[in-house]
Amino acid sequence: MGTYIRRRDHDLDRDYAKVFDYFPVLKNRKSQRAETLSGGEQQMVAIGRALMSRPKLLLLDEPSLGLSPLIVDQIFQIIKKINKEGTAILLVEQNAHRAFSVAEFGYILENGRIVLADTTEWLVEQEDVKEFYLGITKDISVKGYKRYKRKKRWR
Repeated sequence: MGTYIRRRDHDLDRDYAKVFDYFPVLKNRKSQRAETLSGGEQQMVAIGRALMSRPKLLLLDEPSLGLSPLIVDQIFQIIKKINKEGTAILLVEQNAHRAFSVAEFGYILENGRIVLADTTEWLVEQEDVKEFYLGITKDISVKGYKRYKRKKRWR
């Protein structure tokens, strides 16, 4: 499906090899129907299919949703590798820790509105971002429990 808009060319084999390099487990399962694969393998197929069209921009919506932590680690390592090899990536992800680990620039949306936007280095240093999105707070009760303040409204 990822090569549907492309004419048959000699680069297809190279592109398949590249996808199988990113996701070696798919090479062993290439004759298996995608619907019978695990959730992580289906996510790999979806990313691989998108890469076959040689996109300049790859939009990934919640690539970690419903996956085991081990598979999530693998997916995010591959996302980082794809980006380093020259494909721009727009990542939509609720797991802020994961998103910040691969992103260079971030937008924080609340109710469909951008409330903060800057480099991820700057964002992770903001107290509100630390508390509301990363679960980091300085307030500890006498018994050692974290104290959470009611989230303030963004400007």
